[in-house]
Amino acid sequence: MARSESAIVNWSQYLAVRGLAGFLQCFDVEQNLHTARVVGSVFYHTNRRRRERTERNIAMSFPEWPEARVKQTAERSLQHMFQLFLVDAFAAPRLITPETWPRYFGLHNVPRVLDDLLHGRPAIFITGHCGNWELLGYGLSMLGYSLNALARPLDNPLVNRWLLEHREARGLRIITKFGASPEIQEILRAGGRLGFIADQNAGEQGLFVPFFGRLASSYKSIGLLAMRYHVPIVAAHGRRLGGRMRYAMEITDVIDPDDWEGQPDPLYYITARFNRAMEQMVRRAPEQYLWLHRRWKSRPKHERLGRPFPAVLRRRLEALPWMTQEELDRLVALSEDPDHHEVA
Repeated sequence: MARSESAIVNWSQYLAVRGLAGFLQCFDVEQNLHTARVVGSVFYHTNRRRRERTERNIAMSFPEWPEARVKQTAERSLQHMFQLFLVDAFAAPRLITPETWPRYFGLHNVPRVLDDLLHGRPAIFITGHCGNWELLGYGLSMLGYSLNALARPLDNPLVNRWLLEHREARGLRIITKFGASPEIQEILRAGGRLGFIADQNAGEQGLFVPFFGRLASSYKSIGLLAMRYHVPIVAAHGRRLGGRMRYAMEITDVIDPDDWEGQPDPLYYITARFNRAMEQMVRRAPEQYLWLHRRWKSRPKHERLGRPFPAVLRRRLEALPWMTQEELDRLVALSEDPDHHEVA
């Protein structure tokens, strides 16, 4: 019985999604973007819990901002989220082709890096939940630079299979997160390229590095792979322009093996640096970041136990070339103040 009920739910969800995608294709994409903005505003004004979480994350990340700007950015962030999920996800595979891509995204400082890095050389690409995080892998693969992206499969296998067909239509290859380690290692060994969304909370066992002045848990795997296979990490994202179906694909940082080899803690340096790059992406367009997601959910052990800031962690932070004393003092103060820790 359970399997039958599950099948009914899966098919109901699948047909609803397919129906929505077909319905939206009856309208101009710009009209759909406007409709999605309205849906985002309704969500902002009616969902108190998620509105408050979004506003809290923004206020903590931009303490100098007045309340009005925090609220405006929170609403625009949720508008952008619905534009991505309701419009871009369905429209991009249909509209963006090898012939039409210049209408929808421009390559800002990308060609030089591609020429330097990607001709027969492996690389790891990272991006965050800012702008259009799907566009990086989709766009590069469509231009002939094949990319393997790591992603968690959707719970609904029918919807997951359908979306995979769209996402992989232009050469992007999706690798399921679960049990993917051997395949990932083989790709880098063979000179391939991997893509990660790197701003996800990595739990209490993650590496805690600065992100907008607070410690955030990050996965160690990206840095470990780069170190093991001696490959560069390219931090890039697609930034929406003018609220339209138009993006600028930008590279924020390239972390070469030479950059970390002289560091006292190479893994911490790499992880902190690509988080810094993602922070720079967000600062370019704060309203395009997914502030709703719980980036700071997991807390380091000293915060959970109410202990003083660890001397070892302080030395790691002091060793970061870009870390200023003012930034370090603020980070330590927030870390030792329980009122500024993540809430549900």
